[in-house]
This record gives sequence, structure tokens and C-alpha cells, in this order.
Amino acid sequence: MGLLAIGVVVVAGVFAYNRIQEKRAQRSFALGHEDILLGGSGGTGLGRAPMVPHRPQPQRERLQPDERIDYVIELALKAPVAPAAVEEHWQPIHRRHSPRAVLTADPSTPVWKAGLQLVARAGAVGEAELIEFRAAVETMAAALGGIVAAPEMKAAMEQARELDQLCGETDIQVVLHVVAPQGGALDGTAVAEAVQSGGLAAVGDGRFVLRTPEGRELYEVSWRDGALSLTLDLPQAPDTVRSFESMARLAHQVAAVCGGSLVDDNGNALSAQAVAAIASQLDQVRGVLEARGIAPGSSAAARLFS
Repeated sequence: MGLLAIGVVVVAGVFAYNRIQEKRAQRSFALGHEDILLGGSGGTGLGRAPMVPHRPQPQRERLQPDERIDYVIELALKAPVAPAAVEEHWQPIHRRHSPRAVLTADPSTPVWKAGLQLVARAGAVGEAELIEFRAAVETMAAALGGIVAAPEMKAAMEQARELDQLCGETDIQVVLHVVAPQGGALDGTAVAEAVQSGGLAAVGDGRFVLRTPEGRELYEVSWRDGALSLTLDLPQAPDTVRSFESMARLAHQVAAVCGGSLVDDNGNALSAQAVAAIASQLDQVRGVLEARGIAPGSSAAARLFS
């Protein structure tokens, strides 16, 4: 009875600690945001993307655990088990850790892989949650007659911290503004025609989005306080520089059609040199991500920066 009481206390403690860690994790990605165009005329400062409600992504193939961004546990079954039986044991784990938890199987082997995403925009995974996930997968393996192989917990936490830092440094959102001449207003009809002629599709709430043929979002156009804002989320946009240059061209075209001008957040006009400098900075950030195997617009980037 004494051991049972101790066990109850320990389990309660793990869950309580987990809740605390989840709240602390908000400090990492949930930082205040400033747009990329900061400061004086032609400024080129980069700003971190804000926390915004996650918009549903186009339907994709089932996600695979990825050792670059997940804590991956291999579950080897000693005898064949129906996939439905594995899924039945997995569902409580998935519900508890959704949307970070991922499970898949290699059809050529009796090995399943369970992954827990280490970092998202909400922050890095807590040690308590990682321990809980590993224990749940080990219990699942025992119930299915299998064994697990899992990375060291200390190494996984260090990987999470490094990845969180990387994401904090590269979570960039670029915003360009088209404003009307002083005392005037942008013609909404003319703006809509110019934007749609650029290949963007209306998605409601006055927003237009340009997507790749595969459904990846390149950038969006929306109204903000009477001005037109064009926004590119760097980690989500494949071919970063070309996407930004396309957005800048559209901004200039809309400004020309409506008699407006391209400005930064302080209302300072943006020169061609300033826009080129921004493109150069974005290319440097793209290089940092690609060096870690997380190319902007890739599945890994979409998961990390969601």
C-alpha cells in the first residue's frame, strides 16, 4: 500500500510538472512581433513572426517522424500485428500529445516509429512531456509484444533547446504596405483586379493568397487600417527570394494602378535598394535553415513553424 501511494504521488507530480513546463515554453516562440520593415527610411530590419491562429493547411500525405525535428522511438514487434491494433493503442497517445505526435510504419519491416515534435511556435517540448510520451510508447510496445529503442533523454532536450534557438532566429515575417496618396483612398475594386490578375485567389475576409500548384502558401494580401499589406511568412514559403521578389513586384503594380506608394511601418517610402537589401537578408536566413536540412516551404519547416 505504501508503494502504491508513492506511485500515485509520483504520477501526479509528473502531470503537474508537465503543465508548468508547457506554460513556461510559451516564452520561447510567443514573443511580441515587429514587421520586417522597421526604423528609418528604407529600413531593412527583420522581425519575428507573430503568434496567429494556425490556418488549416492543404491535405498532405501522412506525416513521417523526422529525427531532425522529432524525438523518434523505434517500436519493434516480435510478431505481426494488425495496423488497426497498433492504431488502437496509439490513439490515446496521439490525443494527449496532438498535434506533436506522429506514428508510421515501414512496410518492409516489423518496425514502427513514434515521434514527438521537439519544437513548434508555441515553444520547445518540456522534459516532463517527453518522459510521459516515452513511457506511453513503452507501455504500448509491451501491450503489443514489442520492444523499443529510444534516444537518450538528455541529448533530446539539448536538441530541443538548439532547435528552439534556431527557430527563434529564423522565424521571419516580411510585410510590405501600399498606401493611398495623402487625403485619398485606395480603390478597392482596382486593388482586387490588380491582385487577382497576379494569380492570387480570394479566401474571404478581404484576403487574397498566392499558392504553389502543390497548395503551399507563398504570400497573402490583406487590408490593414485602409492600407494594403502584403505578407510573406519566410519559413513557410518555398523559394524564398523569388517569392519575395514576386510579392514586391505585385506591391509596385498595385501602387501604380491605384496611385499609391510602397512604404514601411513608419510610412517611409521604400526604395528599390531597400527592397533589394531585404531580399539579401532573407536569402541569408534561407541559407541558415537549409544548412540544417529545414528548407523553407518543406514539410519539416511547415511543422516547426506552425
